[in-house]
Amino acid sequence: MESIPQLTYVENFLSPSQEASLLEVVDASPWLDDLKRRVQHYGFKYDYKARRIDESMFLGPLPDWAAGVASMLDQQGLFRLLPDQLIVNEYLPGQGISAHVDCEPCFHDTIASITLGSSCDMDFTHVDTGEKRTVHLQSRSVIVLHGESRYLWKHAIAGRKSDVVDGKRVLRTRRVSLTFRNVLLGS
Repeated sequence: MESIPQLTYVENFLSPSQEASLLEVVDASPWLDDLKRRVQHYGFKYDYKARRIDESMFLGPLPDWAAGVASMLDQQGLFRLLPDQLIVNEYLPGQGISAHVDCEPCFHDTIASITLGSSCDMDFTHVDTGEKRTVHLQSRSVIVLHGESRYLWKHAIAGRKSDVVDGKRVLRTRRVSLTFRNVLLGS
């Protein structure tokens, strides 16, 4: 499969013990049931229906555990600015997310998503040409969208219970994603 310009994918970004610790702290935190999947917001709450974010949505600084992961992303050169917003999404087998480009006036040009738990395919579609590509997200990996991959490719996760990886069917289990961004205010 041909790569997507300005997309960075890092396998084993986290160790198994880091993954287990993060899942433990996430599961001890309150979930919101605003969507078809459970979510948690940190830093700023994003309004999915209005597709907007502003100063009134500030929830406070990232908690220590999330700030530590944001710092790892920054230290490894995956972000130009230290992330200040995090959305935690829970996907049960059969759940996905429709094709989208993250809100352009809401967030800076870099978005990183860490996969905890189950692996899954993330599908990309070029907004102009309709060309399709797929990236298999392994557990403990991080995918970073920047530039062209951020703005010119929609990303989605099909709502299914398995993926075909190297010719073999792989059942999905519970996946938790940590999606880090930087909020654009006053634009």
